[in-house]
Amino acid sequence: MRGSATTLTFTALLCLGMCWGPWDQGQPEVLPKPSIWADPGTMVAQGSPVTIWCQGSLLADVYRLHKERSSVYWEAKAPQGSRNKARFHFEYTSSSGAGQYQCAYQSRNRSSERSDPLPLVVTGVYRAPSLSAQPSPVVAAGGRVSLTCSSQYAAGTLHLLKEGGTDPLRHKASKNYGNQGQEQAVFPVGPVTTSHGGTYRCYDAPSTQPYLWSRPSEPLHLQVTGLSRAPSLSSQPGLLVLAGDNLTLQCRSEASFGSFALTKDEGLSPPLRLEGQQSPDFLLGRVSRAHGGQYRCYSGHNSYAWSAPSAPLDILIAGMHRKPSLSARPGASVPQGENVTLQCRSEVRSDTFHLSKEGSLTAPQHLRLQDPAPPVQANFTLRAVTSAHSGTYRCYSSHSTAPHLLSIPSDPLELQVSGEGPALVLCVLRVRPGPCSQGSSGLSGSGGSQKVGINSEGAEKSQRPPFLAHPCPHPGRPDPLLMMELSYTGLRVNQQDSRPEPSVPTLLWSPVFMAPRPESSTREGLTEPVAPKGASGQALAQLVSRGTVGLLGMRHG
Repeated sequence: MRGSATTLTFTALLCLGMCWGPWDQGQPEVLPKPSIWADPGTMVAQGSPVTIWCQGSLLADVYRLHKERSSVYWEAKAPQGSRNKARFHFEYTSSSGAGQYQCAYQSRNRSSERSDPLPLVVTGVYRAPSLSAQPSPVVAAGGRVSLTCSSQYAAGTLHLLKEGGTDPLRHKASKNYGNQGQEQAVFPVGPVTTSHGGTYRCYDAPSTQPYLWSRPSEPLHLQVTGLSRAPSLSSQPGLLVLAGDNLTLQCRSEASFGSFALTKDEGLSPPLRLEGQQSPDFLLGRVSRAHGGQYRCYSGHNSYAWSAPSAPLDILIAGMHRKPSLSARPGASVPQGENVTLQCRSEVRSDTFHLSKEGSLTAPQHLRLQDPAPPVQANFTLRAVTSAHSGTYRCYSSHSTAPHLLSIPSDPLELQVSGEGPALVLCVLRVRPGPCSQGSSGLSGSGGSQKVGINSEGAEKSQRPPFLAHPCPHPGRPDPLLMMELSYTGLRVNQQDSRPEPSVPTLLWSPVFMAPRPESSTREGLTEPVAPKGASGQALAQLVSRGTVGLLGMRHG
């Protein structure tokens, strides 16, 4: 090793085994051993400077630095200002400087023990190995990953190091796995936690020269996901974009994260790398066919610790081939409650069709067909249409080989839903104890033109429900059995049965509006359903969505 060991107050003396002094004389008393360390560390790149410190006693007069298996040592007088430590500085570190070092000091003709050994590794001597992660350097918390270091050199030791951390070096003897003559060592990591995230490198060293290492491998960034709740991913202007339009994907998270990453077309496999940015908005600019695909996003506090992935977002790019045609059967104007079929027809080879409604934030409907040979047609049936179905529709065609690349949109089709349409039948069931009223047996009332349990479509399509009458066996007599009264738009059937289950001698499914149980009825265990008069189908749908409507099935026992 070449170099000089100097400070502002002393000069180190290099001796070649010919120095003589009190060190060589037997001493009755041995001083405590000093401590030794290297700055910036025990791993030094070839050609870089390094400083070795030896700290002993305030009474020390001289310090000496020894190198293992060498007669060369360095000697320095203790500086006046800080006699308890000495500095040995080497401006240039060569391969000959690699090895183990120890230091000692002398005080008033007494010598100390030697310090613990300090290994000094010189890197950059050999060609760098390669480092990879299986199955991926992006791993979910709790999962496992294997880091594989591969070298071209035989009979050596491979070392794995995590940068910037307190984790110790990991060492493994290389093995030949028959992979084109490469020597490899596999380092298992896991179950993975946030502390495993970071940058890793590996080194190679021959077994005959353990302190001469190769250049470092390319860095491997191990990133841990699933450490916080998944963000949401949305797109502007929408999920279906014309080629040439501008597209922005927005990653939104509940927490105040400072890093956001976007991945594309990873499927069920973890991504190979999460490239973070500070903004949650990803400006993709003018889109082309390359932008079509499935996206996910992540949020995190740094580049190594990330949230769970967002739900996948499919971006469809339209304008890639000839447009299909769109028509409506029986027509583009349809009464409320009826069915309508939108037919998308393509003259080019297609097996997937997409139907979109202008202004809708939901993904387009799509149909997959078996035979893609042109001409090909897909039928989208809208059942029991309401005013919500009114609007402008377009359709697109695509092929399963490129599912995110769509045709030019069809010409727009304006669908109009007219009238209130058939009203839903509202049935009321009242359950009460008490006597059967005289004259209440059988059917009574005027009875409208009703279609059983479904809707009302007018007198020309009327159908009276085929109710059969059960006579009241004991008119006026108090009876603990249940009295069930079914009101059916003007028709009324009173029945008495000894079972708590409603019994009507026909099958009827009816929507029932359930009112809250009043205090006066709670005592008797009763609940009285009520049917608002004049309730429209739309109002009924709203109540269904709120969970306030149930379906009551009644059949004869």
